[in-house]
Amino acid sequence: MLTHIFDPVVLREYDIRGTVGKNLSIIDAVALGRAFGTLVNRAGGHKIIVGYDGRTHSPDFEKALTEGLVSTGASVERIGLGPTPMLYFATHQLNADAGIMVTGSHNPPDQNGFKMLMSRRLPDGGPIYGERIKQLATLAAQADFVTGQGSSRQIDVRDDYINMLFQNYKSPTPLTIAWDTGNGASGEIVKRLTSRLPGKHMLLFNEIDGHFPNHSPDPSNEKNLRDLAATVRDNKCDLGIAFDGDADRIGAIDSQGRMLAGDQLLAIYAHDILKMHPGAAVIADVKASQTLFEEIARLGGKPIMWKTGNSLIKAKMAETHAQLAGEMSGHVFFAANHDFDDGLYAAMRLLSIIGLSKKSLSDWRDQLPAMVTTPEARFHVDEVRKFKIIDEVKARLQKSGASINDIDGVRVTTDDGWWLLRASNTEAVMVARAEAKNEAGLARLKAQLNGQLQASGLASQAF
Repeated sequence: MLTHIFDPVVLREYDIRGTVGKNLSIIDAVALGRAFGTLVNRAGGHKIIVGYDGRTHSPDFEKALTEGLVSTGASVERIGLGPTPMLYFATHQLNADAGIMVTGSHNPPDQNGFKMLMSRRLPDGGPIYGERIKQLATLAAQADFVTGQGSSRQIDVRDDYINMLFQNYKSPTPLTIAWDTGNGASGEIVKRLTSRLPGKHMLLFNEIDGHFPNHSPDPSNEKNLRDLAATVRDNKCDLGIAFDGDADRIGAIDSQGRMLAGDQLLAIYAHDILKMHPGAAVIADVKASQTLFEEIARLGGKPIMWKTGNSLIKAKMAETHAQLAGEMSGHVFFAANHDFDDGLYAAMRLLSIIGLSKKSLSDWRDQLPAMVTTPEARFHVDEVRKFKIIDEVKARLQKSGASINDIDGVRVTTDDGWWLLRASNTEAVMVARAEAKNEAGLARLKAQLNGQLQASGLASQAF
């Protein structure tokens, strides 16, 4: 059996992702199937769920992946086109040993990838990330595969998934809602779900189209929500909801057309969760506002700051038994939903909070503590160079005696507030953010961050 070498660039921290035809191919998909099937087999499993998103190349990648899995003796159940959280749901609901999703998430149309998980019943179960992804690459490089006569069959879990979502809708008040699926993989599911929900529903860009002709499928970027915000204002909607390309992330617009950031949404969920689970741990990533951590503590919860990355957050939830977690990007994880990040499930929980509290999303937003913040700045940096820059900045800051948190990049705290610089694990970009008590303080924080970038030889500034 031939060995296979993956391009190191596609081996990300918490998934495999690359540019189709450049560093990711059908051959990679077959090899990954063989390696992942081997990993599951040696852990004592054999039943694997496979799904794919709406990208133009995803069906071919899914077919090749399945071929590789079957060659290891795996029993593959193929759920077809749909959102990533539907794969998570199926893996748990069908008592499978593992699941693997073909998806490029929110990335550009020419990119694709794979998200993987193993049942926690198996040794080292949970999301596949970090060293486990390197282990898959090693298995492929050594052609260290098990072989067997596996099988595959097509199954349909859409109705069961929609029923689960509908059961988590508790609002006694019919709402008027605009939904933007961004031509992503959740289009059909949202159409079927909203046909059952009370109230009035307007669907934007509902057709699944892997070219994403209307806007990038990333609801954490406000420019991608302009059409949704206009629809909410023009039709006097109660709120707008958006999803990313594979719907494991949520975005929200209030009735005034204002976007809620990921940490603002998490604060709203925390109010609800901590009523049911007093003193529970709540996790947020390093990009989140300091006011969020303070709000969690004020509500009696245990705030935990952790690394950005859905697999990393899930692992931390399992370790700390947290009831809730979230990221600025819009990933929200509920222990009640088996720690899965599911934008559709998060939407049902948000609608229930609004309906039961009799407070609008605008009311919820306005009651949260206000700070002066920058939007998340993202700028292109070479894949290899971006991590070296973080090391350089960290070394200079440590030498200067700055107060830093280095669990993921560098988060620097000063009397003015804080700033963050980290390298993305999914794209050739660096990410920066700053938050202060006032505009003057924010200007000083931005100057410090830009100064560090210049010291590392970057001509461009974050802000």
